[in-house]
Amino acid sequence: MRYRFLADLLVALHFAFIVFAIGGGLLVLARRWLALLHLPAAAWAMWTEFSGTICPLTPWEQALRHKAGQAGYRGGFVEHYLIPVVYPAALTPALQVALGMAVLALNAVIYALVWQQWRRRRRLATTPLP
Repeated sequence: MRYRFLADLLVALHFAFIVFAIGGGLLVLARRWLALLHLPAAAWAMWTEFSGTICPLTPWEQALRHKAGQAGYRGGFVEHYLIPVVYPAALTPALQVALGMAVLALNAVIYALVWQQWRRRRRLATTPLP
């Protein structure tokens, strides 16, 4: 029971990481310091997609499932709703590269907005009052 819970928790954490890597740049618009967390997360996500490597969380989760006596992903909410998103069945190397490019494009747009916002604030702060 404990190993199943830990495996489920790890899948939820994995899902949260994916969401943060993809859209965490939006949080940077409000809190620029989050770029220190988001940029490495997005870089890791893109690297795993471009290289076709397996995230270390995946084998860890599988080991926990084995210890729990599980062979597959049947069961509760986490297995039914999150696992197909984290581990899609039709994931091919070409799709992985496309996903990596989508993460890169989305975050390039977001960080361009962050940069623009930062420059605008800087300009306003240095403009002398009449």
